[in-house]
Amino acid sequence: MSINYIDISPLPMLNTDLEIDRKYPQSVTTFRNQILQSDCFLFTSPEYNYFVTAPLKNAINWASRLPNVWADKAATIVSAGGGFGGGRSQYVLRHSGSPPKFDDEGNLIDLEAKERLKSVLNALKAFTLRLNKWWSWWWLWW
Repeated sequence: MSINYIDISPLPMLNTDLEIDRKYPQSVTTFRNQILQSDCFLFTSPEYNYFVTAPLKNAINWASRLPNVWADKAATIVSAGGGFGGGRSQYVLRHSGSPPKFDDEGNLIDLEAKERLKSVLNALKAFTLRLNKWWSWWWLWW
């Protein structure tokens, strides 16, 4: 086994305005290529306020831009933190690698998420209709 350190310090903060003609800044392209050439990953991070560091989250975000170069890669997580903070930061990081909810065209494909979204939108519609009814009554009274 060989372990290679991937330096994430050159990465700019995620900003989709830096993606020009579906191309990434050179530092991001280099980083993404390093991920593609790797078989698996050991994520290490200190814990900050029960979360991973901002640079690590930024790197995860850049690599998950389409096409997601993390896809089909094995990974494990270690962290350092006081009390259970390290465990909570690992929990956050583990969810960063959850299955995608959208396909490559931006369509919502997660059925559970679709149902939750539908429920939220129906509740918003019902609330809006109630407000409109009340507002109409208020104007008639006024």
